[in-house]
Amino acid sequence: RVTLDPLTSHPRLVLSPDGLGARWAYGGPEPPAGPERFTAAPCALGTPGFTSGRHTWTVDVAEGPFCAVGVSRESVPRQGPAVAFGPGDGVWALQRWGGLGRALTSPPTPLPLLRVPRRLRVALDYDGGRVAFFDGDSRSPTPLFAFPATAFAGERVRP
Repeated sequence: RVTLDPLTSHPRLVLSPDGLGARWAYGGPEPPAGPERFTAAPCALGTPGFTSGRHTWTVDVAEGPFCAVGVSRESVPRQGPAVAFGPGDGVWALQRWGGLGRALTSPPTPLPLLRVPRRLRVALDYDGGRVAFFDGDSRSPTPLFAFPATAFAGERVRP
């Protein structure tokens, strides 16, 4: 079971008590700053992290017009004026941008979807260097998008 790590979440992301959801909020108390916390982008890493094996999890993305779901290296930059998101930056993710789906490649790859799925199934094959995304409400074996194989070089990756 994947949950969101409150130590990494952007100060304006409010995580649900069970760590399974997040929403953007203005105002209110800010959590303590720290080097693990995202400050440049509205993100949170998931836990646990992985250094081997095959793993799948499903994420409900039904609410909100903007979100991204994927996998990142533990060392992904979290602070600074801007954070880039793509495989070269240690991020393999799909994004909902308004009513459109796209893979976070450089430049972003539009997904030819009739509708953006309400749930995404993420499939990580650490040893094979593969990250693929599937419609979480479908049993289709065809991925919505699969990133080219990469080497994680022994580094922990996190949802």
